[in-house]
Amino acid sequence: MTPTEKTRKSVYLANPYGFSAQQRELLLPPLIEAVAALGLDVWEPFARTGGKIDRSKPGWAYRVGQLCYRDVCAADAIFAIVNGVPPDEGVMIEMGMAIALGKPTFLFRDDFRSVADTEEYPLNLMLFTGLPQEAWERHYYRSVEDIAAPDKALARWARG
Repeated sequence: MTPTEKTRKSVYLANPYGFSAQQRELLLPPLIEAVAALGLDVWEPFARTGGKIDRSKPGWAYRVGQLCYRDVCAADAIFAIVNGVPPDEGVMIEMGMAIALGKPTFLFRDDFRSVADTEEYPLNLMLFTGLPQEAWERHYYRSVEDIAAPDKALARWARG
C-alpha cells in the first residue's frame, strides 16, 4: 500500500519483544490490540520483516535494518516500548529516527525500575525530546489499559 492509499493512520510499534517467543506470544498481542482498537494500523517490525528476510543469506541483518528504517520513515507515528534498564538499543535508535523526522511519539513503560538522569522524567531525558514539554505525561503509558484512555495523546491523535 502506498502512502496515498492509506485510509488509517499508521503507528510503528518499536519493541524488543519479537526476539523471544514467549514475549512475542504473550506481551505483543495485547499491545497491538490496544493500539489497533483506536482505529490505527499497527506496524510491528518483527511481523513485517519476518517473512521477507532469509537469515541464511549474507547481508540479512542489513536488509532487516533497512526495512525497519523505511517503516519508521513511512509510518505516521511511533509507539515505543521502553522497558528495560536501559531500554533496548534498537528501539532507542528507532526512536531517534522518529524524533529526527518529527513523528508524533508515544512511550510505553510498565517497568517500575528507574533509568532517569533527572527527577523530571522517568527515563533518559533525550527520549522526551519527541514529546511536548508541557503535559508530556499524556504521551507516556504505564499500562496496556492506559492506551485506551480518551484524554491521553494517542487516542486524541488517532481521532484526528
